[in-house]
Amino acid sequence: MGSWSGTRRVRDGIGAVCVAVACLLVPLGVLAGWAAYGLADTGRYVRAVTPLADDPAVREAVADAVGDEVVRELETRTAGDSAVGPFVRDAIESFTRTDAFRTAWEAGNRALHDAVQHALRDDTPSGGPVTVDLAPVTAQVRQRLEADHMPYAHRIPVAHTEVPVVRAEDVAGLRQGYRLLGAAALWLPLTAAALAVTGVAVAASRRRTLTAAGLGTALGGALLALAVAAGRRLILADLPDDVHRPAAGAVYDALTATLRTASWLLLAVGAAVALACWLTSRPALRRRRPAPPAPPTATPAPAGART
Repeated sequence: MGSWSGTRRVRDGIGAVCVAVACLLVPLGVLAGWAAYGLADTGRYVRAVTPLADDPAVREAVADAVGDEVVRELETRTAGDSAVGPFVRDAIESFTRTDAFRTAWEAGNRALHDAVQHALRDDTPSGGPVTVDLAPVTAQVRQRLEADHMPYAHRIPVAHTEVPVVRAEDVAGLRQGYRLLGAAALWLPLTAAALAVTGVAVAASRRRTLTAAGLGTALGGALLALAVAAGRRLILADLPDDVHRPAAGAVYDALTATLRTASWLLLAVGAAVALACWLTSRPALRRRRPAPPAPPTATPAPAGART
């Protein structure tokens, strides 16, 4: 009896360890998959950021950035004529509400993502930063200003301006991290599933182990959701003072929308599995074992019977 009880404890211990490690790997696998297959895919990235063209904070940030650059160029070419500044900013704010701006926003983000992806996937060593050419966006802005008959709009230069988006010293580290994320996104979910199945199969108390797996998955989803919220606060707090924080927050929310959905899905699925295991165990707990049969009682011999 003692040997059997010890074997059960060992099996339950092995199952608990396997399930605990699996529950730890699940949110890490989701995070790696989101980074490797969500952010790294140009189509998904563009679909995520395209609706931001209608976000007021993003439009305001773009209008300020583009307006300051255009005004600086015009003042240089018009001998410091600052009277064009208000007209330029009003025209650009009006431009951000048009379909042309949405087209330019999508084209600019696609070019930006393509440039970053080319640098991450290219095996040839690169000694310079990752840049993106904003000349097509500038050309559309100038066409809009010329259509509004703004003075000096024809003097806005539409040169091929290479804007750096990733520093040269960061390219090698990002490339290595990208490859690690690709491997982690493939092997972490497979390892987590294998460990969870092994833990439930090995454990002697399988229902209890499966309940623990569900609760651990739900906890991992909750921790992932908290990590996304904490990451938003930390990233926005570390931004330079000249960065438009409401626009940066809108971009962060758009890019992490899939990650937040996955975290709540883990929470819901894990809680559902644990609840289902608990509900199916209730009838077994209420079911009473049949009472052992009563021992036969001796019937008294009839009076006058021969003994």
